[in-house]
Amino acid sequence: MKPILKSILLLFILTFALQSCEDEDDVRTPAKLQVNDFIWKGLNQVYLWQADVPNLADDRFSSQNELNAYLSGYSDPEELFQDLLNKPVSKYPSNAIDRFSWMVDDYTVLEQELNGITKNNGVDFKLTRVAEGSNDLVGYVRYIIPDSDASGKDIKRGDLFTAVNGTKLTVSNYQSLLLSGGDTYTLNFADYTGSAFVLNGKSVSLTKTTLEENPILINKVINSGGHKIGYLMYNGFYGDYDARLNQAFGQLKAEGVTDFILDLRYNGGGSVRSSTRLASMITGQFEGKIFSKRQYNFKLMAGMTSDDLESLNERFVASFDGNTVNSLNMATVYIITTSNTASASELVINGLKPYVNVVQIGETTIGKNVGSFTVYDSPTFTKTNVNPNHKYAMQPLVFKISNAADFGDYTQGLTPTYVQYEYVSSYGVLGDPSEPLLNLAISKITGSAAKKIQNDQSLVLPYISDSKKLNGLRNEMYLESTPKEFSGILR
Repeated sequence: MKPILKSILLLFILTFALQSCEDEDDVRTPAKLQVNDFIWKGLNQVYLWQADVPNLADDRFSSQNELNAYLSGYSDPEELFQDLLNKPVSKYPSNAIDRFSWMVDDYTVLEQELNGITKNNGVDFKLTRVAEGSNDLVGYVRYIIPDSDASGKDIKRGDLFTAVNGTKLTVSNYQSLLLSGGDTYTLNFADYTGSAFVLNGKSVSLTKTTLEENPILINKVINSGGHKIGYLMYNGFYGDYDARLNQAFGQLKAEGVTDFILDLRYNGGGSVRSSTRLASMITGQFEGKIFSKRQYNFKLMAGMTSDDLESLNERFVASFDGNTVNSLNMATVYIITTSNTASASELVINGLKPYVNVVQIGETTIGKNVGSFTVYDSPTFTKTNVNPNHKYAMQPLVFKISNAADFGDYTQGLTPTYVQYEYVSSYGVLGDPSEPLLNLAISKITGSAAKKIQNDQSLVLPYISDSKKLNGLRNEMYLESTPKEFSGILR
């Protein structure tokens, strides 16, 4: 009997194994659905609002076949991605919850953008309507990127343009004129008469090249009223520039600055690690203390150990990459902001507030208290063993961030201590002590009277877009790699 029983048992096991393999083949994701399958499974695991999106629920689909049937209803992966977000701005512009998640069809481009590398002619500008309710647009040159095509042309901060290649800029055509018309275009410039923008006959041809922007635009010492004021204009939190940023602080420290102004007016954000390091350079007296705290979705948080939970805290550092931080030990910092200040820039402001006096000057910031990391199509959603059949990747919002005092509710933006708008009539030269926002900051340091400028709210025109956004540099606060606390949790 025993040999017979063994034979029957072996036959049963073999039959079950074959059936299991057959079932596995039956539910394998079809090749045409691989991207959509990646999108759903990635968002189901890491998306901050996974619990608030019914179609991302763990029990939404009873089998892979049922999920495949759902995914086959989307021929465009971007459409699926948007439909799985929690009230995305593309579909709910007036009451969007998720304003910042995005995806790309080529992660090599994404990786470059996150390091400030873009196809760029070097003109940093913003676009606004020429008047409330108008569909016509005007571009304002905010600054010129050094070593770019524009840096050798007759164009500067404060220049205005209303046409491209002789065609008037409008809400409906600006993207095609500035993005789709090739790498070379001509800007047609205008003057502001006090009531209208009028073409002045000047034009400049510009050509885009692959450009890596150094985010440290200005680093100098301003002597005023017995104060040695360090002034740093910093335009992006790119990890590859952290060492150079530390060198810039070393120069300020060597010159014995007594006060410090950080200009983040055009800084849309970047690396969380870089923002922590910058905060450590400004201070220095808080080594090891909590700078910020991250919180993920409930599913991810539930699987974390006590060590994982500690790794959610970013702490002030005294060194990195083997180099000592050049800290200024400031007890007060003056930070210039506009409505283009976002993400990692806001993290610096909010993260410093429990420790030092933060004097914010300018405009209310964007209000992005949430961040991301790059999600790839691989077994662990990292770039290891990435699916070779496509290059899609996601940058979904995966965490909310707060400071050491547990404050992180600033979705309406961080409001300035002293309000000052940038007006077309008084743009000024960046880094010049008479430039309105910098001048106001200096006046608060020295106690002197600020320069009088026309405060006309009618000159604050409705914002449409800017060159950073058009070039792919979105408002970002990101982790530079998949967090180690996710090891063993994902998939």
